[in-house]
Parts: sequence; structure tokens; C-alpha cells
Amino acid sequence: MKNPASISAFGQHLRKLREDRGLSLQMLADESNVAKPTLFRVETAKATPTLDLLVSLARGLNVTVRDLVDIPDLEKLDEV
Repeated sequence: MKNPASISAFGQHLRKLREDRGLSLQMLADESNVAKPTLFRVETAKATPTLDLLVSLARGLNVTVRDLVDIPDLEKLDEV
């Protein structure tokens, strides 16, 4: 079952990680070998990332998958 709040929180977290590293969507797309439109859809909660995508994004951001999915305050989100 999908949780829209957690998908949205992940997208916001991904955008913050990307911006904190000074990367544009295109730069992260190139670093992670993921299409730019896919990144945009994930950041805007219009797509749910797969495990393969998470691994690619973590490599592109030079973080662990654990760091990528360790979303601040996620436990505070209401289940939908």
C-alpha cells in the first residue's frame, strides 16, 4: 500500500540532498544514470522510486541507500 505522505517526504528529502550538493536535476541524472524526467517525478511525488532507482540515486549523490531513505521526521507523518 502506497503512502502519499511518505512519497512526498522522500521527494522533498531527495531534492534537499541534491541541492545541498549543488547539483541540478540534469547533473544528478548524469551522475546516477537516471532520466531527468524520472528524477523530477520522484521529487514532486508523482512517481514512487524502485529499489533500483534508490541504488542509482544513492550512488549519484555519493551516499548510502540508508542515508537516502533516512527521511527526517518520517515517523511523524500520518498513515494515509
